[in-house]
Amino acid sequence: MLRRIDLRGRALTAPGADHDLRSAVPRADFDVDAALDVVRPICDAVRDRGEEAVAEFSQRFDRVTPPSLRVPAEVLARSLAELDAGVRAALEESVRRLRATCEAEIESDVTTEVAPGGTITQRMVPVRRVGLYVPGGVAPLVSSVVMNVVPAQVAGVRSLALASSPQAGHDGYPHPTILAACALLGVEEVYAVGGAQAIAMFAHGAGECRPVDLVTGPGNIYTVAAKRLLRGLVGIDSEAGPTEIAVLADSSADPAYVAADLISQAEHDVLAGSVLVTDSPALAEAVDAELERQVPTAKHEDRIRTALTAQQSGTVLVDDLDSGVAVVDAYAAEHLSIQTRDAAEVAARITNAGAIFVGPYAPVSLGDYCAGSNHVLPTGGCACHSSGLSVRAFLKAVHVIDYSRAALADVGDHVVTLAEAEDLPSHGAAVRVRFAGEQG
Repeated sequence: MLRRIDLRGRALTAPGADHDLRSAVPRADFDVDAALDVVRPICDAVRDRGEEAVAEFSQRFDRVTPPSLRVPAEVLARSLAELDAGVRAALEESVRRLRATCEAEIESDVTTEVAPGGTITQRMVPVRRVGLYVPGGVAPLVSSVVMNVVPAQVAGVRSLALASSPQAGHDGYPHPTILAACALLGVEEVYAVGGAQAIAMFAHGAGECRPVDLVTGPGNIYTVAAKRLLRGLVGIDSEAGPTEIAVLADSSADPAYVAADLISQAEHDVLAGSVLVTDSPALAEAVDAELERQVPTAKHEDRIRTALTAQQSGTVLVDDLDSGVAVVDAYAAEHLSIQTRDAAEVAARITNAGAIFVGPYAPVSLGDYCAGSNHVLPTGGCACHSSGLSVRAFLKAVHVIDYSRAALADVGDHVVTLAEAEDLPSHGAAVRVRFAGEQG
């Protein structure tokens, strides 16, 4: 079922080989750059016409116009009251585990005395207002409510707004399970807006939604394109788009487990990427056989089959495990599963991945829900420079410079010298004026 890319016989671990590997690994033909032209007029319309434009795009893309842009408090409360008890218990456990991880990530302010009377303090300050995006079009990703909200709350963000697609089958509001999770976590400002228009609403403001300083959350290719387009006007966490999984496996891996993991992410989206990297042709054959067995039993068979047989998915054959490590590092997967002998040792060698799942009993779906990790992760190779969503994403570092008169006097000549070297004499004058009239 998976197409084959045979990289055996190539010097994959040689210096500079990673550049060539990036073009050799499976990728979708339709990338974020191609989507920018689609989302630009949407974002411009929301900027210019606000709530009116948002309503038009909701009707066009979601085939429904919500009764109000903002979800009423009574709808949130009713959704929580009607939430299935088992789902609530699972959400509460997911929240508990993620909150524990987030609380351990909190960074303290650090003060350094660089000279007697001269200190630099790095203060960690929460972003003032954040827009949280939760996908709800193909599937109601209630888990993304948890993944967005919990680290923002632990970081101390004071103002949270959350948006998710309106649903024709739910009176034009987001899916009730998503609304229930918002209510469970105390999020009161929720909007029935999806896609690129939601990101534009957060960036420019529309209706009751005031502009935000930061936008976080996963989405489809158009949502990611809107985040890229509006970055600078607002901050973003990362480009978390159509999901992807890479499995690095050797002959010790269970093909049923590998196939199930590849299927689990293909279930998200026809653009989802599922990639197996292995030095075992026998395992590759066994995984293909398992896919042929398991895919027809899946509820979303058509979506899964489309993703698995598309350009962005495939099996990459390599000579050995060292070459496999080089390939997955070049791919920089959102989710990387290590199913090899000594999996923990192999995982420690990986540089580029959004999250790494070690061994046969850490399936990626565990991280999607209840591992205690965050599932909002960089995609499309962005894991080589970006991190998954965490408390740090909602904090910014501010340096506080506190110098006494004596401390400034001690270093003032150096400031003047460097200012003159840059031909910026007024910089030096700002120091000299403080000691005007003094000798030497």
